[in-house]
Amino acid sequence: MKKKRSVLVLDTNALISAFLVKNSTSDLAFRKAIKTGILGISDSLMSEFLAVLMRKKFDKYFTAAERAEVIGEIEKYAITFNATEKITVCKDPDDNMILELAVASHATCIVTGDSHLLTLDPFREIPILSAADFLKKF
Repeated sequence: MKKKRSVLVLDTNALISAFLVKNSTSDLAFRKAIKTGILGISDSLMSEFLAVLMRKKFDKYFTAAERAEVIGEIEKYAITFNATEKITVCKDPDDNMILELAVASHATCIVTGDSHLLTLDPFREIPILSAADFLKKF
């Protein structure tokens, strides 16, 4: 029987940061996540990620071709999960989708730099860690 791989959820900022600077803490966390587990994503998280990636302020960091590569890499390693319940516990309502995804995917961990999410650590026994802490603990 094949061993079930753990699901890891990285929020939009963690994903964007991973692609901005090679060998940064966020990049290393992303690489470790896809090496040791499955990247969990939802349609709403992917929509938010795409909207942020396409912002004009990132034009100086990503060409159109590089953006396509980033999207391809996310799609290559991610499995889409649909929220199974509505969660409304985060001070920033936009962050609730990360918690919904983590619960729906039975995530092993959430990786984020968002203080609203980090203050909820752990959420339903799911650790919520910064990229640096994820690298130390996983």
